Amino acid sequence: MADDPKARLLTVNYPGGSLTMPIGTLESLFGEDAEILTPVPDTKSVGVRQHPRVRVIGGPSTNVEGYTYEQIQWPTSQANNAAAGDVVLLAWEGSEGDWTGRVTGALSALGVFLVANSPKTVVFRSERGTKYGPFKKGT
Repeated sequence: MADDPKARLLTVNYPGGSLTMPIGTLESLFGEDAEILTPVPDTKSVGVRQHPRVRVIGGPSTNVEGYTYEQIQWPTSQANNAAAGDVVLLAWEGSEGDWTGRVTGALSALGVFLVANSPKTVVFRSERGTKYGPFKKGT
């Protein structure tokens, strides 16, 4: 029996947190061709200033010339030995029932992210039962 690629978990990072759900569920929520589901790395230029370096304490110093390099950071998420994040139950236009996801960060940040990225009206509730939404992308 082959592993269903749509059942694999994907973590989508956003400012203030992340959302982890199966790929097929995220495609239903954001659309199959959503740019948010194809992550790209952040590239940052790092500059190192000229400075003296001493290899052996008390020994002679040599000058290291200044240089720059590119640092590439792919999206990551926090994890620990237990399942990372808080469980939320999400529902949106066209979904059949509630779908489970794990959220790191503030739930209000998830709401801001949904308004900015989901083409569908979304509601969710926390594990404790607090309801959030509806969140609808502005036109």
